[in-house]
Amino acid sequence: MQINPYLFFNDNCEAAFRFYEEVLGGKIEMMLRADEGPADMKPGPGREKLIMHARMSIDGQVLMASDSSPEHFHKPQGFAISITINDPTEAERKFNALAEGGSLNMPFGRTFFSKGFGMCIDKFGIPWMVNSPLEGM
Repeated sequence: MQINPYLFFNDNCEAAFRFYEEVLGGKIEMMLRADEGPADMKPGPGREKLIMHARMSIDGQVLMASDSSPEHFHKPQGFAISITINDPTEAERKFNALAEGGSLNMPFGRTFFSKGFGMCIDKFGIPWMVNSPLEGM
């Protein structure tokens, strides 16, 4: 079994995925636009170029997403995407990039359980936790 996050965006999935590709070193493997879907799934006016499905690989992990229809979009809450990076300098760099233009829940810093840990919400509204664990934890 594999468990993968699937994110829903408010019409900015492509911008978010391009940002994550750059910041996290991912590779976008698929970005299917709404007008590229089956004929019986025609998008509403003005939604033709929005993302029906996107897939990115990041160090062997998979992140998927799409633009949500306006009537089904809800602000993300009750979860965070957690990433673990052994090198605390690299973890802090990625955390700062994710946090830029968003908001901080907990600034990146050393904790009793990590060489560095921080929590933020990125400029697309997605919550992140970045951890650089202590050895053996």
